[in-house]
Amino acid sequence: MKYEDIDFNKLYVEQKQLTSFKAKGKDAWDEKAPFMNKKVHQSIYNEQFLSLLDLNDINSVLDVGCGVGNLSLRLAKSIKEVNSLDYSSVMLEILQENAKQRDIKNINIINKSWYDSWDEVPFADLVIASRSMEVKNMKEALLKLNEKANKKVALTYKKGGSFVSEEILEVLQREIIRKPDYIYLVNILYSLGINASVNFIQSEGRSTIYTSKEKFIESISWSIDGLSSDEITRLEKYYDSLDKSKKEEKDFAYWAVISWDKKTF
Repeated sequence: MKYEDIDFNKLYVEQKQLTSFKAKGKDAWDEKAPFMNKKVHQSIYNEQFLSLLDLNDINSVLDVGCGVGNLSLRLAKSIKEVNSLDYSSVMLEILQENAKQRDIKNINIINKSWYDSWDEVPFADLVIASRSMEVKNMKEALLKLNEKANKKVALTYKKGGSFVSEEILEVLQREIIRKPDYIYLVNILYSLGINASVNFIQSEGRSTIYTSKEKFIESISWSIDGLSSDEITRLEKYYDSLDKSKKEEKDFAYWAVISWDKKTF
């Protein structure tokens, strides 16, 4: 078999259907929005991601999966027009309130999902999709981003194929099927004739939620649905066994920043 014969999007779709990490629905993100708003604006991730963007000659941005606006609000300070798209109405309501509090008036709100028609979504010089690429069909999503870009696209995708550390998986004694890793995206783009750049940045790891046993288990439950009573008991014992230094120890998640110049087909 030749490299050109490999359908990386087909492989992505198949693994995405099998993975233990299932995409969350709108209601789950609506419920999560207030908690995110308390945490995400202070994350080390924000400035690391923005530092990799070339904003020269960029007058407009489309922020896909904008959430509560941790990137949109920052970009709006230097970019003429920011279009913030999300399918969670609560996320967008909080973003609007955040913008109002900061007296930011150049953010346009778009309440749409990946699977809606984007015919009315405006084109932008730069299109970003930050930690929002958990889609059923990656090729379709990448083409959608590329189509809306006048000049550039930049996205992030988690490195490693798991939202839970190996240590926690050992505690759970559960075998998981990993989600497709970032390299799928690079190969799908290559098959489309797009030579993307790849860099890596960090976000705070799970130690940031070691503030209580309840928060710790709640966080694991968000990533892995359907924890059994035995698994919860094992997580509680694990948490109780951690000393103070372990609970305060910093750990990090890693994200691939994948960017490219707009491709005209």
